Amino acid sequence: MLRFIVLLGLAGLARPAAAQTTTRAQDSAFVRQTYRKVEQLIPMRDGTRLATILYVPLDASAARPYPFLLERTPYSAGPRGANNYPTRGPGPSRELSQEKYIFVYQDVRGRYLSEGQFEEMTPALNNPPKPGLKGKSTPHDESTDTYDTIEWLLKNVAGHNGRVGIMGISYPGFYATASLPGAHPALKAVSPQAPVTDEFMGDDARHNGAFFLLDNFDFTNYFDVPRPQPVATYPELFPLKISDAYQFFLELGPIKNANQAQYFNGRARIWNEYLAHDTYDAYWQARNIRPHLTGVRPAVLVVGGWYDAEDLFGALHTYQAIEKQNPGATNRLVMGPWTHGAWGRPDWSTYGPLSFGQNTASYYRQQLETPFFNYYLKGKGSFNAAEATVFDTGTNEWKTYPAWPPKASQPRMLLLQAKGNLLLETRLAHMINNKVLGYPNVDTPPAKLPEPPAPPAFTEYVSDPASPVPYTDGVKASRDSEYMIEDQRFAAKRPDVLTFQTQPLAQDLTVAGPLGVDLWVSTSGTDADFVVKLIDVLPDGPAGTQRLVRADVFRGRYRHSFAKPEAFQPNVPTEVKYDLNDVLHTFKKGHRLLVQVQSTWFPLVDRNPQQFVNISTAEAKDFQKATIRVYHEAGHASGLTLRVLQ
Repeated sequence: MLRFIVLLGLAGLARPAAAQTTTRAQDSAFVRQTYRKVEQLIPMRDGTRLATILYVPLDASAARPYPFLLERTPYSAGPRGANNYPTRGPGPSRELSQEKYIFVYQDVRGRYLSEGQFEEMTPALNNPPKPGLKGKSTPHDESTDTYDTIEWLLKNVAGHNGRVGIMGISYPGFYATASLPGAHPALKAVSPQAPVTDEFMGDDARHNGAFFLLDNFDFTNYFDVPRPQPVATYPELFPLKISDAYQFFLELGPIKNANQAQYFNGRARIWNEYLAHDTYDAYWQARNIRPHLTGVRPAVLVVGGWYDAEDLFGALHTYQAIEKQNPGATNRLVMGPWTHGAWGRPDWSTYGPLSFGQNTASYYRQQLETPFFNYYLKGKGSFNAAEATVFDTGTNEWKTYPAWPPKASQPRMLLLQAKGNLLLETRLAHMINNKVLGYPNVDTPPAKLPEPPAPPAFTEYVSDPASPVPYTDGVKASRDSEYMIEDQRFAAKRPDVLTFQTQPLAQDLTVAGPLGVDLWVSTSGTDADFVVKLIDVLPDGPAGTQRLVRADVFRGRYRHSFAKPEAFQPNVPTEVKYDLNDVLHTFKKGHRLLVQVQSTWFPLVDRNPQQFVNISTAEAKDFQKATIRVYHEAGHASGLTLRVLQ
C-alpha cells in the first residue's frame, strides 16, 4: 500500500536521471552544511523509550531560535547513524528545509527501534491521565506519547522558540491527528495529510464494511511481521511475485486461503484482526479517532487528494469532525488533484491522461503549507488562506470557499431510468420513494400529467463471483491508483454492469460535496455488494471516454447497521443508502453524466459469496451466482443526490 511510502524517496521521480543526481548531491551537501544530526531514545511516562532523530540547524541558539517540526511514523525515522544524512531534506519538503526548523522524526511505540508494543491505529484514551503522572502502569495513547515527546524536546534541546508543529502523510497523518486531543500547550500547528481515520468505514482496511483485499494482502506482508524486539528493518513474511493480480486472487479462492502455509500462515496479527472483526464492533469503534477530536486548540491544516486511493475518506472526515465538534477552531481544508501524498512530489502537473496546466504540488507547498507553518510556528508573514482551498477536477482550477461543502450548493436528483436513461432533475422537485418533492423540468405542475406507458420496473444483471468485474482494465501486477480516473468503457461492455446515461448537458454543471446513493435493489441470494460510479462522458478527445469521477462500494448486509448485519430476503425490493466521498467537478456543456452499478470490483475488494455467511471463513461452495435487480419505479426509485453550485 502506498500509505507507507516515505516522500523523501519520491523526490526525483519526475526528473531525468542526470538532474536527479545533481539535485541529490546539492541537497545532501545542504543538509550536512546546515544541520546537526542527533539520535535519542526519549522516555515516555510509562518508561518506554521511543527512538527519535533530530536535525538541528547549526546556527540555532537563544539569539536565533527555531521551532520544532515533528513527524511520528511507523515507517522508520531513519536513516540511522550519526554520519548517515538523508540525501534531501531534512524536512518533508525543500521549501521547509530551506526555511530551517528543528526537524524531529520518531518511531512510534513498538515500531523499528522504539520500545514497547505496537497497536494498529492505537485506540485513544477516553480519560487520559494528567501530564505529570508517571509509572510503568500509567495509561498511554498516541496523544500522551506526543505530549511526552514535546515535553522532552522543550527541556533538552537548546535553541528552540517554544513552538512545535506536527505533520504527517497517511499513517503518520493519523499520528498528527492523534496529537490534537489534550494537545501540549506548545503545539501550535498540526497538519494531518491523507490521515488514516476510520479503517472500517472508508480508509485502508474496509469501505462501508467491504474488505480491500488487494492493498491489504500486499501491505500486511511487509507491515505485519512479528517483532519480538526493536529492529532496524523488517523482512517480508513471504516472498510474493504477482504478474496478474486478478488471476492470482481468483486462483487464491476464499479469503481464508491467505492463511495457507505459503502465505500468512497465521503469523500476521493485524491481518487476522481485520478479518476476525467483520462488523463495526468495539475493535473498530475504538480505532476511530473522530469522536476524540474535541477541544482542539492548535491551528489545523487538513490536506487530501481527490485521486487518493488510500485515504480520501480520512482527509474529508477528519476536517468535518474537527469542524463539527470545535466551533471557532482554526481548521482549514486543502483538496488537490493528487494521489496519495503526491503534493510532496517536485512536480504534479499531469496524472495519467490528465494535464492540469500547472504544478499543483509546488503551488500547495509554496502558497499553503510553508506559509502555514511559518506563520504559526515562526510568526513570519501571514496566513490568510480560505477555509477550503479545493481543486475543480473538471476545469483544472483552484477554488476557494468559506465552508466545505459550499453552503451555496443545492441538492439535485439524478434518477436511474428504464432503458439505461439517467434523468437529471432541473430542480429538486420530484416524487421519489413516496416523498413529494414537486415536479421535474417545470416551474409549476401542469393541471394533469399524461399517462406514459408503464416502463419496466427494474433492470437486472447476474453477478457471478467466479467471474467478477475487474476494478481496472488490462493485466496489472499490483494496485494501479489510476483506476480513480480510468475510462470505464471496459466495464460498460460487461453484462454484469448496468449503465445509465443522461442527455448531453445544455450548460456546465458543478458538483461540490458528498454524493448520496439511494438504491432500491433485490437479490436472489441473501447478501450482495453494490459498487456505484459517477462518470463524466467526454464528447471530445477520444470520443465517448467515460472518465471516472467517483466510485465506492457498500456491503449490503450492513444496510441497516454496520454493527448488526442482516441477510436480504431473496427477491424482495430493499433500500440501500450510502455516501460516496466528496467531489468538486464541473461537468462541462455537451458532456454527459453516467452512472454504473455493479456488484464486484475485483481484486480491489474481496468477493462477496452473495450468501449471508461469514466471509472470512467461507468455503468455495459458498460463492454463488445471484440475480440482482435495480428498481426504478414510483416508490422504489433509485438514484444519486448531487450537491450542485448554481
